Amino acid sequence: MKLFSLGLGVGTQNKKKEWLEIFYPEPILNPNYKFLCVLEKIFNYKGGNHIFSLNGSLLEELSGEFLKIQEHSLSTLSKRLINSKKPVLITILENDAELTSVQEAYLKLHLLSYRLVKPNSINLNGMFGVLPNIAWTNQGPIDIRELGDRQLEARLSGSTLLVNSIDKFPKMVDYVVPSGVRIADTARVRLGAYIGEGTTIMHEGFVNFNAGTQSTSMIEGRISQGVFIKEGSDLGGGSSTMGTLSGGGEIIITIGSKCLLGANSGLGIPLGDRCTIEAGLYITAGTKVKLIGDKGQLIVQLKARDLANKNDLLFRRNSQTGAVECLTNDSAVVLNDDLHSSN
Repeated sequence: MKLFSLGLGVGTQNKKKEWLEIFYPEPILNPNYKFLCVLEKIFNYKGGNHIFSLNGSLLEELSGEFLKIQEHSLSTLSKRLINSKKPVLITILENDAELTSVQEAYLKLHLLSYRLVKPNSINLNGMFGVLPNIAWTNQGPIDIRELGDRQLEARLSGSTLLVNSIDKFPKMVDYVVPSGVRIADTARVRLGAYIGEGTTIMHEGFVNFNAGTQSTSMIEGRISQGVFIKEGSDLGGGSSTMGTLSGGGEIIITIGSKCLLGANSGLGIPLGDRCTIEAGLYITAGTKVKLIGDKGQLIVQLKARDLANKNDLLFRRNSQTGAVECLTNDSAVVLNDDLHSSN
């Protein structure tokens, strides 16, 4: 038997003991057989996706067993969790199945933000169905149904409960702070974002869950769910990418290396390497594009989807005619016969 992932976590429950969120300090991807032995001994684990609540005695036992298999960090974490004033658990995922619980969802979001898995590489189906809508406050996460009582309690005690947002997703940095990044406004990066080392996200930048950057990038625009940006590509101020949740359908939008989306531009097709979209131009899959050769001649008119994943393209709008044009070397885009015959 092989495991997909596991994590020791501490989290928040509402008054009905329903889980709102979980913090996994050290999630593990593909634990080895030694972990299976520990899980079988302590929990009589026989396989499947399971969640076990942990008390002091179980945490003490876990700490000792982790020490025996040379997992010193997890042994120390288990000991520290003994003194937790909040509920503690262990989530075990044998397989990467559709999500059925808050605990599973948060573990997978942690895997993404810890850079253990890349966007679009794991099963996140069911995410919105299992995550509750939460008030994220200066006193921690609160069930939206209990918010009114908590606000009154705060006022009666002479304080004020500040509500920062009401959302299913928290901001990433309250759970994971990746190394080597700059994030000017942390509220604009959700847990589950994959932020590569060397990335800078300015105040207007936004990164959704299951989306992000491979490494060095300057982000001043929106990276929607499912979108992944490769090394050295930049998003100009106010630019946007079309995700699978916002009209992109099943098309996964990727941006190749050393690309530039100009200010207030938009993208609805996958880009290859070294491509540019001029400021203010939004390219969708159905946008009619005139392909211009390196000598200024019209090669063919086609739809933007036919240029998906091609390298060395410059998309612009002709300021005189309003037509969307794509400039390239003749050899940079190989068009099949069907494209020519259809025009």
